[in-house]
Amino acid sequence: MLRTSLATACFVMGLSGCTSLMDKHVEWEYVEPANYPVLYATGYAPLSAQQGKGETSKMLQAMRASKLDAYRELTEQVYGQKLEGEQRLSDLVLTNDNLRASVQGLIRGAKVVKTYPVGEDSYATELELDMQKVYEIYLTTARPKRVKQVKYY
Repeated sequence: MLRTSLATACFVMGLSGCTSLMDKHVEWEYVEPANYPVLYATGYAPLSAQQGKGETSKMLQAMRASKLDAYRELTEQVYGQKLEGEQRLSDLVLTNDNLRASVQGLIRGAKVVKTYPVGEDSYATELELDMQKVYEIYLTTARPKRVKQVKYY
């Protein structure tokens, strides 16, 4: 009986490992990147393709569209593009060939550098994304960390 309870006690201690015998204190350290790149993107939109009653409303629409196009380009730089392709063969003859591209992501901290007309029928918008500013925004929400020191007692 004594042997069985001693064996059981040893087995339970073996399963619990050293964690129950020692407490520890983990000290964390925040990680900062070595350098911060600045990304640039330019978006374009045709003036004549915009819907609106007058030239002013078409101009404003083209400015907005060029800004969205610049944001799309920034998103591509940060997150990349998702490509889906499909080809169909029938009797070893290509009957259908499709390629789709999409971009999805969240851009925070971008700054409009300038919006200007290009020629007579287009508008362009230039954006700038300072990755140091993005990192600072990220720190306010996620606080990334790594183990700095572990003390066992």
